[in-house]
Parts: sequence; structure tokens; C-alpha cells
Amino acid sequence: MSYYQRHIFFCLNQRINGEDCCADHNAKEGFDHCKARVKDAGLAGPGQVRVNKAGCLDRCAGGPVAVVYPEGTWYTFVDKSDIDEIVDRHLAKGEVVERLVLPPSVGR
Repeated sequence: MSYYQRHIFFCLNQRINGEDCCADHNAKEGFDHCKARVKDAGLAGPGQVRVNKAGCLDRCAGGPVAVVYPEGTWYTFVDKSDIDEIVDRHLAKGEVVERLVLPPSVGR
């Protein structure tokens, strides 16, 4: 069994060359909100959920993005209610939030 049941990684990459990046789309706020929600819901810790920062995940065109493992489900999000839905449904119950899934064709 894995140390954590699920990991969610948030791209927080900031590009300095003017290219689009997740940091330009409030990714840090999404990360902070997710971390707090996971903790408040009692989902944080070994055997449960870990919320992590990541550098570039190379899917900038869909930004901001996050990915949940071990499922490998990629999400895009707009606001705190989207993060709440990912926490309540996917991280807590294992249900994919289809409306927020990043299409496989979206890359950099």
C-alpha cells in the first residue's frame, strides 16, 4: 500500500519570458485553498491525501492545472468552488469530477 492514498500536485510555475503559465492564473490560491480544505476535512496525512506544489507540469494551455495520483486525473479549475468539488468528490470519495477534467489534447 502507498504511503498516501492520493496525491494532488498543483503547477505553480512562473515563467519570466512572458509565456502563459499557471502562476498567472491564480494557481497558488487554488493550492492554498486545497491544502486548507483537505486539512479541515480530516483528509490530510499518511494513508490519506497529500497536497503538493509542483513546477511546470507542461500543460500550460489548460492552466491552472492540477493532477491527482495514483489515478493520473488532470484537472483545470477556475475558483475555490472548483477546488471544493475536487476535494469533496475526488480526494474524499475517489469520484472523478468530469466537468473539470483537462482534455488529453491540451499541452503547452
